[in-house]
Amino acid sequence: MEKRKLGNTGFEVAPVAFGGNVFGWTVDEAMSFRLLDAFVAAGFNLIDTADSYSRWVTGHKGGESETIIGRWIAKRAHHDDVIIATKVGSDMGHGHKLLRKDYILKAAEASLARLQVDCIDLYQSHWDDENTPFEEVLSAYDQLIRQGKVKAIGASNLSAARLKQALEVSQSQGLPRYETLQPHYNLYERASFEGELQQLCLHENIGVITYFSLAAGFLTGKYRSESDFSKSARGPGMKKFLNQRGMKILDTLDEVSKRYDATPAQISLAWLMVRPGVTAPIASATNLDQLRDLVRSTEIKLDHDATRMLEAAST
Repeated sequence: MEKRKLGNTGFEVAPVAFGGNVFGWTVDEAMSFRLLDAFVAAGFNLIDTADSYSRWVTGHKGGESETIIGRWIAKRAHHDDVIIATKVGSDMGHGHKLLRKDYILKAAEASLARLQVDCIDLYQSHWDDENTPFEEVLSAYDQLIRQGKVKAIGASNLSAARLKQALEVSQSQGLPRYETLQPHYNLYERASFEGELQQLCLHENIGVITYFSLAAGFLTGKYRSESDFSKSARGPGMKKFLNQRGMKILDTLDEVSKRYDATPAQISLAWLMVRPGVTAPIASATNLDQLRDLVRSTEIKLDHDATRMLEAAST
């Protein structure tokens, strides 16, 4: 399996990360273990989660995904062959995003306990908290790194201006810097990453791990009308994609997929993997067939014509 340097973290990762948002939501613990075992057996090593997964489910309070991953780690009795990335800062019931130092330190201890590890490989600010200065946020991470509880830090959902500001604070204050970024980026959603943010990541050698890489499932091609919404828990959220541009993207994915004897999901991920600056798209699977889709996507090398078609359809 090809490995790529994840920015300046010192980690080398396979070109697809497993999105752990499904653990404890659409995938029970037994299937989660099977998926994680198969993922690692196929040569992959980056697992992404968050303390807020899956708080949106009725009766859940957050931490369900981390708990399942922790039980999987405990069952294996090691996790030296995988990189566990988790996040802090989502609204956990306090009404807003939060990255105060005292909150981060407390949340980190809770994540460590759920994950059943002594150190979080990659700890990420899930959302921007403009009410807390970057000096305070990064000071919290500095303390965790010095204590040996976190190896590297990253951010998610930061604008180019805010990421640049964070990097400047790290430089001027001698604090750890964000070495990775998780942007919302896929064939349908391009504008928020391409341009200034993408160029900043390239210039600063920041590892990019894209989320919603398959547009929450739309780019798999299984949602083409409102009658398809019942196919999964995410179905009702597909309505926003069912427009002229969305259908054009699906039509082009169908055409390219036939040429490569692949699925739309595989082609969508293959396109992301070769985008400038992208280290690894995050994608989820709820069964072993879907996981095989992810494995196959790393074997597809899109030619110039296929890439041009996809970019024209999704511009």
